[in-house]
Amino acid sequence: MSATAAPFALVIDDEPQIRRLLRTLLEADGYRVAEAPTGEAGLAAAAQKPPGVVLLDLGLPDLAGIEVLRRLREWTPVPVLILSVRDAEEEKVAALDAGADDYVTKPFASSELLARLRVMLRHASTPAQAAPSPIFRSGPLEVDLAARVVRAEAQEVKLTATEYALLALFIKHTGRVLTHRQILREVWGPRAEEHRQYLRVYVAHLRRKIEPGEGPPKLIVTESGVGYRLCAPE
Repeated sequence: MSATAAPFALVIDDEPQIRRLLRTLLEADGYRVAEAPTGEAGLAAAAQKPPGVVLLDLGLPDLAGIEVLRRLREWTPVPVLILSVRDAEEEKVAALDAGADDYVTKPFASSELLARLRVMLRHASTPAQAAPSPIFRSGPLEVDLAARVVRAEAQEVKLTATEYALLALFIKHTGRVLTHRQILREVWGPRAEEHRQYLRVYVAHLRRKIEPGEGPPKLIVTESGVGYRLCAPE
């Protein structure tokens, strides 16, 4: 791998020996490497300097690796390779369903690991230098997706877990119309697809917290009979 194209790899693993091994292996193959021993530290590192690829352990001391993965997926499509001693099929399926790009079981063969990373980077839709910012702004709304802090007109707003999940989904698809079914499936699960009243109530709550002043909604716009759209930043 050429030095000019060297991608930035973030290793999130609580075992110092594994981090040292991965740093040696990756740097020898031309990567630039950063390390984080906990999930929170890894999320902070990814927000501060967006990586080109993340190598994530599932067994972290503070946050479950799956939770770290889900939080990354709220704001970035960075390729994520799971490295874990857990080899049960359900563990792999859960990680892939949560947004992982690949899964390698420890102990691993160095050549296989590097090959899988190359494949992931080739298929990455967003280059590292174009990785999205964890800060979203649209009009009076500002959301720090890494820290999960929401502000409206410079004042911090407290959202419930469901309200935040709904807002994060809108932000992920900013400017695009999301159907009622899509939103219900993503936030409440496939069994909730017909419960539109759920959605109307939560959208109303969210609007009251983040929309400025009176009058028709300017941020979360209703697409009559179809769904909702979060207006793109100006």
